[in-house]
Amino acid sequence: MEQLRTLLRSLCAVNGVSGDESAVREAVIKEIDGLCEYRTDPLGSLICFKKGRKTPEKKLMICAHMDEVGFIITYIRDDGTLAIAPVGGIDPMVAIGRQVRVGSAAVPGVIGSKAVHNLSKEEREKAPEWDALYIDIGADSREEAEKYVAIGDCAYFLPDFTELGESRVRSKAIDDRAGCAMMIRMIQEGVEYDTWFVFNVQEEIGLRGSRASAFSVDPDFALVLESTTAGDIDGVSGQKRVCALGKGPVVGFMDRSTVYDRELYRLAFDTVEKAGLPCQTKTMIAGGNDAGAIHITRGGIRTLAVSLPCRYLHSASCVIDTADLESSYRLVRLLSEKVQEA
Repeated sequence: MEQLRTLLRSLCAVNGVSGDESAVREAVIKEIDGLCEYRTDPLGSLICFKKGRKTPEKKLMICAHMDEVGFIITYIRDDGTLAIAPVGGIDPMVAIGRQVRVGSAAVPGVIGSKAVHNLSKEEREKAPEWDALYIDIGADSREEAEKYVAIGDCAYFLPDFTELGESRVRSKAIDDRAGCAMMIRMIQEGVEYDTWFVFNVQEEIGLRGSRASAFSVDPDFALVLESTTAGDIDGVSGQKRVCALGKGPVVGFMDRSTVYDRELYRLAFDTVEKAGLPCQTKTMIAGGNDAGAIHITRGGIRTLAVSLPCRYLHSASCVIDTADLESSYRLVRLLSEKVQEA
């Protein structure tokens, strides 16, 4: 487990908003260089081929996305503050007051909003809009701010990987650096069968990288490694909890972009039962991931997602249980062999 936790910590420390994933890609290459063949496609996804001990009849692709949610600078105001837009699905409420880093120079900043005592009664009763938020980097004028940042620069939640209790961790970008960490570990440890591993770009803004990379690889099967929302907090009950920390990986039957392959779905639960691993499914049809683009690429690809339950998804403070990370990894390793033996 410690190897996966260390990989996750190092990957979460890297910044990589959708469309600006180059630093993440370089961090991945550093871990896998010399262990597999790899290339970067025109959009920026990293496509890797790991030679196994056997060559199967069918081609398997395992993938995860490198990008994280974040912000982009859209305008520099006269007072030196930076107007922003979200990159990916971020609720403005989780952004206010958060520390960020802006641009390649990682300029420190904080996301601000109008002071509460200056809000009108109507403004206090509704959630803020993005045009009411800004980043403050300490500049007093547009001219001063332009010395450090430019329109089009990305901004990222502050990396702050923290241990919580005995087995849980908090960080930005766990979605989906956890999936990337699992794939790196598989490449480092070796595989039984030839396998394609793809570290995709631009998942958070419309599954764009996976649409192109799946077309290039043209696999028969795809396993998508993801993180998914866990609603297991006080006051949430029944199906609205979706999934829970500490109960193992999440294998869904359907979400908003994919109806998953039924045989692969049953194979996953047969596999965990025989291996004595915990596993759960989603109790709501919600969310989506790269599977939405992959399963309808070319003539169709048989696809399944294995997701890590994660609280406070798409925020600066994603929380997971590292026991779930380890059991997810074990399930993916087992599935990668069983899929190619079927």
